[in-house]
Amino acid sequence: MRFGRVPVAAGLAFGLVLYPTGAALADPRPTLAQAKAKLEKLNDKADKVVEQFNQANERYKKAKSTYTKLNDSYKRKLETVADLRAQVIGMAVESYKLGEDVTSWPGLFNSDNPNAMLSGWAVAGQLSQERAEKLAVFDRENKGLKAERDKAEVALDEADEERDAVEKERAEIRKLIAQQKKLLDRLGAYNPGNPNSTGIKYTGPASGSAAAALRFAYAQVGKPYIYGGTGPRGYDCSGLTQAAWAAAGVSLPRTTWQQWAWGASRKVDLNDLQPGDLIFSEGLGHVSIYAGNGQIVHAPQTGDVVKVVKLSSYGRSLVGAVRP
Repeated sequence: MRFGRVPVAAGLAFGLVLYPTGAALADPRPTLAQAKAKLEKLNDKADKVVEQFNQANERYKKAKSTYTKLNDSYKRKLETVADLRAQVIGMAVESYKLGEDVTSWPGLFNSDNPNAMLSGWAVAGQLSQERAEKLAVFDRENKGLKAERDKAEVALDEADEERDAVEKERAEIRKLIAQQKKLLDRLGAYNPGNPNSTGIKYTGPASGSAAAALRFAYAQVGKPYIYGGTGPRGYDCSGLTQAAWAAAGVSLPRTTWQQWAWGASRKVDLNDLQPGDLIFSEGLGHVSIYAGNGQIVHAPQTGDVVKVVKLSSYGRSLVGAVRP
């Protein structure tokens, strides 16, 4: 008996049915417009994930700072408690020795100065009591501090897990974007930017601190958009706005959501924009700086560079504006 044998002709027939030619299976080469559209969608998603990561990272840094301070304080308290406990034990031992010596008749008669010994015993007992009371207070405080430290440690672990989860999602999007960048590069449409770009001169209508912020932002034109970038070789959207306004002496928070919250009392109508205003869009996933004359300067997305464009051609759903 022969198993597994198939006539050659039949095998070829199956081959033709089961294994179509590579050309038939291959996806058609995307057009430049399709590749750009796909990258734009990925970048829109990436903007949101980057901001989520930035926020998660800020929460992690805050949780770590809180934990470190409490842990350091707890350690110092432990040292104080240990020192007090050693003093109390030492004095108790000495008091015990002194008590045995002066309360026994032989000890009392053999002492050169019984009154001084009795007085010393009383003082030692009082000091021991004072230290014992102080130790009890420190011990209670230490237990409370330990409870706070332990809570902070839990918060730190949770913040770390949240950051790791968002980082995994960010890494996946980065991978997809990298693939799309390669495709655009092959199509001759990818702009890597120049990290050493000296930008362009701002000549708009801004004045004062807004002018300083815009001069800085314009000097970054041509530098690449970089995930989580805060300069000087590249920026993400909120990294650019933060750095620009820092150059004007104004400290903005790191993420778009934080910058929006920071400006809660500084919001302005989109019909009343002035140079330097922060314009938020894409559900707070993106932020740019109004430059005047209907233009904005921003770090748009991966595969692009810091640039100046017309607000009317911005193409993103606007949320609102803040005046730093």
